[in-house]
Amino acid sequence: MQLLVVEDDPIIAGQIIAGLERVGHRTRLATTGSEAILALREGGCDAVVLDRMLPDITGLSVIDHARREGHATPILMLSALGSVKDRIEGLESGADDYLAKPFDMDELAARVASIARRRAPRAESARLEVGRLHLDPSSHQAWFRDASIVLNRKQFSLLAHLLRNVDRLITRSMLLEGVWGYSFAPTTNIVESNMSRLRTALLGLGCDPIETQRGAGYILRSERCV
Repeated sequence: MQLLVVEDDPIIAGQIIAGLERVGHRTRLATTGSEAILALREGGCDAVVLDRMLPDITGLSVIDHARREGHATPILMLSALGSVKDRIEGLESGADDYLAKPFDMDELAARVASIARRRAPRAESARLEVGRLHLDPSSHQAWFRDASIVLNRKQFSLLAHLLRNVDRLITRSMLLEGVWGYSFAPTTNIVESNMSRLRTALLGLGCDPIETQRGAGYILRSERCV
C-alpha cells in the first residue's frame, strides 16, 4: 500500500517509515498538517498515519479538513494523549483508529492494514436515495432537498448504514459492528453522541427522519425524508 505518514519528529517519523517499508508498504512523509492536507488533495494514498500534535495545526484539524473535502482515506491517529477521553475525541473527529504513544511497530502495521481492509467495498459505492435525502459514498457527500449536509466520517457512515436499512430497526450493537468495526460493546456513548450530532445536522435542514426505539435501537423512516 501507499501510505502517508504525518509526523514532525524526525526520529519517530524515521522509525515509522522504516517499520512500514519493512513489511512492504511505500511511504510518503509530511511534517505539518498543511503538507498532509495537500498530499490528500493530490490523492494516491491508501491510508494515513497521522500524529495528533503537529507544529501548525492539530491532527484533529487535518481530519476535519479532509472529511469536509470528501476524502474518505482511512486514518490512524497517533498521540501521546492516550486517555479514554482523548481516544474517543480522536475517533469521533473522524479517525478510523487511535494508537497511543509509545507503540509497538508490529501493532501499528497491523492496525494500518486493518483500517485499510475496512474501506467500503465497491458494491456499496452506489448513490443512496430515500425521498429527498441523498448520499454519495464515492464522494462522501450528502444532501437534503439539494442542501449539502456537513458530516464527519463516522456520522456519514451512520447515515449510510441507516439508509441501507431504511424502515428497519438497527440496534446499537449492529451500528458498533457496521460503522466502527467493533465486535464488543464499549462502555462509552460513542454511538449516542454521533447519532445526536447527525440528527442536529439533519434538523438544521428541516429533516427529522431518525426515530429512537428506547432500549432497542434506531429506525430511519422513509416517510420523513420528503
